[in-house]
Amino acid sequence: MAVTVTSGAPADGSTRRVTKRRAETRQRLLDAAYEVFAEVGFGRARPEQICERAGYTRGAFYSQFSSMDELFLTLWEQWSTRMLDDLRALLDSRVVAETADERELVEHVLRAVPLDDKWFRVNSEFTTHAIRHPELRALVAARERANAAAIVPVVEALLARVGRVVTDREALGQALIAVHDGTMAQCLVEPENPVVAARRVDLFLRVILSFTVRD
Repeated sequence: MAVTVTSGAPADGSTRRVTKRRAETRQRLLDAAYEVFAEVGFGRARPEQICERAGYTRGAFYSQFSSMDELFLTLWEQWSTRMLDDLRALLDSRVVAETADERELVEHVLRAVPLDDKWFRVNSEFTTHAIRHPELRALVAARERANAAAIVPVVEALLARVGRVVTDREALGQALIAVHDGTMAQCLVEPENPVVAARRVDLFLRVILSFTVRD
């Protein structure tokens, strides 16, 4: 039976229930999409597969998203928000308060933002897809810049704990994202290789030292 939502908040709270139900449906579709994309690839995934995994009919998908691209971009926004929340939580942690130097700080940050091979697979394939479509490519580029702009103030605050001041915020943000994505691929290819993991830390440290000065 269809539910009609009228303007204003009814006394029985039905508007709140409908809003909550819609949010739950959306999240279940996003969670299902993440798993489907990781399993079969973004290019091969279909709305029907996502709906089946989430336990809905096809109509549920189009009541929430206009396209697979929109669904992925929503998923990306959630992932970016979680990563930023993890970094912000690190600011208030005891381990950072007791950090002695830049390398130790980098190690704490990398532990707070763990490698995720599912996300790497999904994000890499979508990036390739976006590069083939100019409008989508421009949108992805804008979101990358926005993510970098959001991350840099948190990184600045973390670096201040070890006496470093950022000299080029835009360049630092872009470089950190590039190193993160590139070294993630290397670590996922050789997950048991300690040399690769150590070089990941080295590269992040070099980037930080390149775009900061001692306070």
